[in-house]
Parts: sequence; C-alpha cells; structure tokens
Amino acid sequence: MTSPTDIKRVLFIGQLPETVDFSDPALPPGFDAAKIHAGIAIGMQQMADRGWAADLCLVPPDASATDAVKQRLAGATYDAVVIGGGIRIPPKSLMLFERMVNAVHQGAPSAAIAFNTTPQDTADAAARWFEGLT
Repeated sequence: MTSPTDIKRVLFIGQLPETVDFSDPALPPGFDAAKIHAGIAIGMQQMADRGWAADLCLVPPDASATDAVKQRLAGATYDAVVIGGGIRIPPKSLMLFERMVNAVHQGAPSAAIAFNTTPQDTADAAARWFEGLT
C-alpha cells in the first residue's frame, strides 16, 4: 500500500497557450491554443493515472513568469519539475527558459528537472527521473 509520503509530486510548467506565437517556425505546424490545452489535459491525466500528485503552472512569456513559478514552488515540495517544450524549444524563448530553470533550481533544489517535447509526454519526462526512487 502506498502512503501519502510515497506519492510523487510533479509540477508541470508551460507557457500559457494563448500567448504562444504560432507563426514561429520552431514550433510544430498546426499547433494552436486549443490543441495545447488538450495535450496538457492528457499529460495531467497520465500523471494522475500513475498515482502522482501533479500541479500545472502556465506562465506568460515575460518577467512575471519567474514570480509565478517561485510562488508555486514555495507552496509545495516537488519530486520533479517538468518544463514544457513551448518554453524550451523556440530560440526566442531562451531567456524565459533560463529564468524558469534558475527559478526551479533555487525554489526546489532537491527536485529533478525534466523536459518534455509535447504536453502528452510530460508524464514520461518525469518518470525518467523516478526510476530507482521508489
């Protein structure tokens, strides 16, 4: 039987889909905010199906994102933090990506940091770091 302390906690950080520049050639063609929200829902459900407590933190692509992540990290202890591809992939998001990595490093120094490629593989990204931790 799993005790509450055995439950893995995951924070999924992604860019607020309505703020994504879908004309950016670095992003897969055909993406839109609705598809991203649907993918996020799938990823969150996959984590719940694995018995994990998963939280979602969607941020705008500006300086306020750091504060939002810091607030979320201050409210809970996470075993893993997954930073979404929408923050990591577009070259113009480099500064946002660096701010997110540093905010996680400072706010959750014991959490594994993982990266997904799509919202649907968020659970797999976190799972890579849970192997051997059970």
